[in-house]
Order: sequence, then C-alpha cells, then structure tokens
Amino acid sequence: MQYFPAALERLTEQFARLPGIGTKTAQRLAFYVLGLPKQEAEAFAQAIVDAKEKVKTCPVCQNLTDRELCPICADQRRDKGLVCVVAEPRDVAALERAREYRGVYHVLHGVISPLGHVGPDDIRIRELLTRVGQGDIREVIMATNPDTEGEATSMYLSRLLRPLGVRVTRLAYGMPVGSQLEYADEVTLLRALEGRQEI
Repeated sequence: MQYFPAALERLTEQFARLPGIGTKTAQRLAFYVLGLPKQEAEAFAQAIVDAKEKVKTCPVCQNLTDRELCPICADQRRDKGLVCVVAEPRDVAALERAREYRGVYHVLHGVISPLGHVGPDDIRIRELLTRVGQGDIREVIMATNPDTEGEATSMYLSRLLRPLGVRVTRLAYGMPVGSQLEYADEVTLLRALEGRQEI
C-alpha cells in the first residue's frame, strides 16, 4: 500500500540511492525538499544539473574542475615535480586543509579492489604513468588510505613507478595527535613504531 503520492515516493527513492542515506533519512530529505519554496527547489534541482554538465576532470591531475585546468595545476607557485597520489577528489580537499603541502596531485578516482571488481584499468593509473614518463616529476607520494585496497593500490603503483627513476614515498602512519596508547589497535602501534623519527 502506497502512503504518499508517487512523485514523493520517487524522490525518496532517489535520495535513498545516495551513499550513506538510509530510508528514513531519504524520507526526511524528500519532505524537506517538498517544503521548500518553488524557487528554492528549482535552484536545488538546477545546481544538480549544472554540476553534472559543467564539472569535468582536469586533463593533468584528474581532479574535478569547471575550467581548462584545476586551480592547483594552474597555480605557478606549486611544485610540479612533487605529486601526491590520492584515491578521490575529496582527499585533495582534506590535504589542502592542512595548508602545508605545496606540490600537485594525481586523483585515481578509486582504488584497486578485487572484491569490488575494480582493477588497475578502471582507475586513472595510465594518466599517472604518462605524467611521470614525461620526466618532470622527481617524487610521487602515495596518499591512499591505509586499508587493504589502499595498500594494494600503493604497492602496485610503486612497482610501476620505480623503473621510471622517480622517488616513491608513502604517507607516514601511526598514532593520531591527541590519542592515547591504550586505545590504539595493534596495526596502528606497529606502524607508529616503524615510522618513528629522531627528535
């Protein structure tokens, strides 16, 4: 039995397709949109259409942009010889918030995941190899997540990049600032010990 109009049910179903959105949250969002003034609802819908039509990938780093080059690749003050490889565009935003990294990026748009049926040809590895092959890059920093897929992707890329004569490094892991040793898991403690530095 259908409790709500078909259009509202369809809107709820569309929200429920978004990652991390369950049925109740989808219904709440649908009711919220339904309660918007018509002009705001149309602006919301137009923003989705505009983003889909105008946002593309940067031909150099594969990050999202609405220009010829993304702002980071277009910035002449950035160190073009230092490339940080990340899995998703949102990872670029996370690293940029630290305001310390002055190199450029390469966005893979995923990680190798045999269980998820994602192989090396399904992510932007070829574009990275082309960039490095041009000879202007001296170091590639692997900044994929420290999980099984991120580690596998990092190891796979490092094997492909080393013969090209580029230095390949990995982000350090370990104890997060403000945490306590008693709550850290064994893998985190092991990584922290392996990545220790002289002070």
